[in-house]
Amino acid sequence: MRQQILEKFIETYGSQGGEPRVFFSPGRVNLIGEHIDYNGGLVFPCALTLGTYGAIRKRDDNMVRLVSGNVTQPIEFTLDNLQHDPDHSWGNYVKGVIVQFMEAGYKVGGFDMYIYGNLPNGAGLSSSASLNTLVALAIDSLFGFGVDPVTRVKMCQKAEHYNGVNCGIMDPFACAMGEKDHAILLDCATLEYRQIPLELGDYRILIANTNYKRGLADSKYNERLAECKAALADLQTVCDIEELCDLSPEEFEQYKGAIKDDTNRKRAEHAVYENYRTKEMANALSAGRLDELFVYMEESHESLRDLYDVVGDALDAMVMPMVDYARLHSNPARVLGTRMTGAGFGGCTVSIVHKDYANDIIDYVGKAYYEKTGTEGSFYMAEVADGAREI
Repeated sequence: MRQQILEKFIETYGSQGGEPRVFFSPGRVNLIGEHIDYNGGLVFPCALTLGTYGAIRKRDDNMVRLVSGNVTQPIEFTLDNLQHDPDHSWGNYVKGVIVQFMEAGYKVGGFDMYIYGNLPNGAGLSSSASLNTLVALAIDSLFGFGVDPVTRVKMCQKAEHYNGVNCGIMDPFACAMGEKDHAILLDCATLEYRQIPLELGDYRILIANTNYKRGLADSKYNERLAECKAALADLQTVCDIEELCDLSPEEFEQYKGAIKDDTNRKRAEHAVYENYRTKEMANALSAGRLDELFVYMEESHESLRDLYDVVGDALDAMVMPMVDYARLHSNPARVLGTRMTGAGFGGCTVSIVHKDYANDIIDYVGKAYYEKTGTEGSFYMAEVADGAREI
């Protein structure tokens, strides 16, 4: 892939100006801990072998030229004109990263960049965070800034905000800090984290794409954020907390009456209990208690559907056949767990399945999903990768 990216770069920009440098940033899938990164909770993502590749080379002026192997329209802008431009589509994410470096006092120069991604776009595997993380590492390396990885992660989060998505820290953190064959248990309030080995034995991670596209910025993501903030404000009148996930389930039951709006109360309930489930599932996985994973993942999906209202028909139509299959084949278990993953409103599910029955599972779930929706799903056996790096 590195050679292919180099060849495309030279074909696009020519060979004068020196050898471009090539980088890769993975996508991510979150095993559990959904919609709580912006509520100060625990999340449990891992980086994937699918992701975004990019080749970059300095220019001697202040021009930035961008070409993607995934879209036909090239993008150009100057460093003194970094305003959001609807015509620049994905190029606005690159602008957002550049703005973060400049606001931090770093002098970014002009550059040419060729980008290619093999993540399904809009599927909930963090294609935008993968792009931002790639661009941040490439710029930092190209200009020799030496920014530490966690600071770059924060820059990438702000770049999403620049593009109208008030996302939490999880996506760029997983893309930047992932380790091969590990999941990250990340406390989004403190950024303390542990790399937990994914010792799944004969089981593998299966990602199912509903092929129902959705983008965070035009989903109800920001609406959910506002509902959680309103619930937090109500709770802060009766208890001393900074984030919803500061509460245990028992404390939430004690204080939940302070939340005036019924919808906001449901959003807060999901956040508190999802945080608890994430901690318990990570503990179970660390201890090798794989038989416990199904309950935590099923409860997570039901909570996202019934309390947080982000599942929708397509995701539920992908998860429920997997649940049915798991209950038909429970001895030995062919499915250790399944749930929606990502922001919701379409996108992907994540399941942990026995490798020997993966094809049978894909056939069963794929047929059921098509019969329910009239849409073909796509399935990926995921491998867990290292975070963003030069290749």
